[in-house]
Amino acid sequence: MTTPTTVKRSQFAAFLNVGTAAEPEYALIGDGVTTATINYNPQIREETYIHQDSASKDVERYAPEFPLEQTCRAGDGVFDFVDGLRQARAVEDAAKTDVVLVYLYETPTEGKYPAERQPVSVAIESFGGDGGTANKINYSLNFVGDPTPGTFDPATKTFTPKA
Repeated sequence: MTTPTTVKRSQFAAFLNVGTAAEPEYALIGDGVTTATINYNPQIREETYIHQDSASKDVERYAPEFPLEQTCRAGDGVFDFVDGLRQARAVEDAAKTDVVLVYLYETPTEGKYPAERQPVSVAIESFGGDGGTANKINYSLNFVGDPTPGTFDPATKTFTPKA
């Protein structure tokens, strides 16, 4: 029996593709971000069958989103990419990229960690802040479709789909 260990937030990394689909360039989401939680937003179907008094609930699907608030740090790859989308008022395909979620708390194989690549649509919510403070940008990475499981090498920032 193994002894459970606490998984720290730093052991769950997210890398945003700030390049293109043809030539991905992954930047770590981290600088300027103090909290980051994926909301899975389960869509529940509830039915009460005619022969029962109690309802049955089933998860039909998920509608995940990854809302982020980031202190604006010019020169940070993630901020520069997202700010470029904001300035362009990017929509539809122009607002799409992907994020790789990396499970650094799991055992790596040859330096590669279990991961999943998820297509996302970037939605900018707000930009600005109070006088005398650092600017903030609030945005969400809205998941599009299903993820591709695989591995990620943090040293080379390369995702490899599962065979």
